[in-house]
Amino acid sequence: MPAHALKRPTLLTLCACVLVAQSMVAAINLLIPQLGSSALHPSHTEILWTVDAYVIVFAGLLIPAGALGDRYGRKGALLTGLALFASGAATSALAPEPALLIAGRGLSGAGAALITPATMSILVQLAGPERRAQAMASWTLAIGLGGMAGNLGGGLVGQYLSWRALFAAMVPLAAVLAAAVAVTTPRTARSAQGSPDPAGTLLLTAGLAAVLFGIIEGPEHGWASARILTAFGAGALLVAAFTVHALRSRAPLFDPRVFRSGGLRATTLGLATGFFGLFALFFVNSQYLQEVKGFEPAVTGVAIVPLIVGMALVPKFAARWSARPRPVVGTGLALIGLGLLAASTADAHTPYALYACWLLVISAGTGLAMPALTLGVVVSLPPHRAGLGSGLGTSAREIGAALGVAVAGTALAGHPDFASGMGPASRTVGTVVLLATLPVVTGHRPAGRPSRTDSGAPAAKEPVA
Repeated sequence: MPAHALKRPTLLTLCACVLVAQSMVAAINLLIPQLGSSALHPSHTEILWTVDAYVIVFAGLLIPAGALGDRYGRKGALLTGLALFASGAATSALAPEPALLIAGRGLSGAGAALITPATMSILVQLAGPERRAQAMASWTLAIGLGGMAGNLGGGLVGQYLSWRALFAAMVPLAAVLAAAVAVTTPRTARSAQGSPDPAGTLLLTAGLAAVLFGIIEGPEHGWASARILTAFGAGALLVAAFTVHALRSRAPLFDPRVFRSGGLRATTLGLATGFFGLFALFFVNSQYLQEVKGFEPAVTGVAIVPLIVGMALVPKFAARWSARPRPVVGTGLALIGLGLLAASTADAHTPYALYACWLLVISAGTGLAMPALTLGVVVSLPPHRAGLGSGLGTSAREIGAALGVAVAGTALAGHPDFASGMGPASRTVGTVVLLATLPVVTGHRPAGRPSRTDSGAPAAKEPVA
């Protein structure tokens, strides 16, 4: 596909799709108080599942969704994902009871799992090697802006509208995006390799969902509780069973031997590390601004806007340095860790302007590291497996995000109130980010190696979807 095949309307449409899908991870968090007092009268457990169902299904289905998009057509996968996303949002908006609200969230998560890898793999196919770094910078910015938009939108809805309005707004928005995709986005080459592999898909999805359940619910039930240990044990067994199945299968969902690549291991760890720090910040930030500083929900959503600045500006420069990923990634992750350590000193008397400066540091680190890491995942696999690469990378992001919230929540639980626990929680997360930076940097490889198939053979020419 020639480099000029990526047009600006296509780029903007695909980035808008992934922004909207990512926004629904964070938006619900600022609506928890309103939802808890609503006419649905959800229990504490039902509120947790309303928040978590989207993330668990989203992250659990990313890898098979990306691989299936590669095999059967990425544009079709994207349009199907938008339809599922809208259907889930409509179900949640009209839900007469908590069970349907949770089911709608899960259905929207399944749609997001199709949307996210499809958007990245289409960009990879259309951009070509010359514009791939810039395209990945834009896509990564959309991911970051999705988190910001979720916080801002959730805060505004929580203060001025009903929680149902958030889900209702997603239905026409998804329809507009689907129309834009139909008009602006061409079909791309499909992979002649791969298969649906229903057994592999079931094993991997169930395994990832069990692990995510354990991570998300660990702070609530206790890391040593029977429920959490069972979830982790089941997840480990299911992932191990998938690995055995994939190694023996003639047509697996994907070959686990792709992780023999040190570059792929380093970039997936780096993506998980960055989102570990970023989503721990989201979790702590909203509570700090509301409970300690006394901000209203809408003001809280606006107050996190400094995080947009670095994510919007820095990727443009980072794309120019794509041939030197180690210093870019190392500096970016170090800024995230150091920014979190600085934020750990905040208290009720800290001026917001100073706190915003620490947010800018974290924002700059995210904008610097994430495009290079995203591109690293892409170039670690052949172009015809771009959807799989996106699924692996985005799964790493979501698992890192879930871990960040879980670790911050566990650290906070060990203190009598949020004000006394915020500092230790942020220092713990910041220290982990800094420690993880070393293996990420040492294992990272420069972009631009020749693409090869999973088995090591040159990639073959693929049919068009």
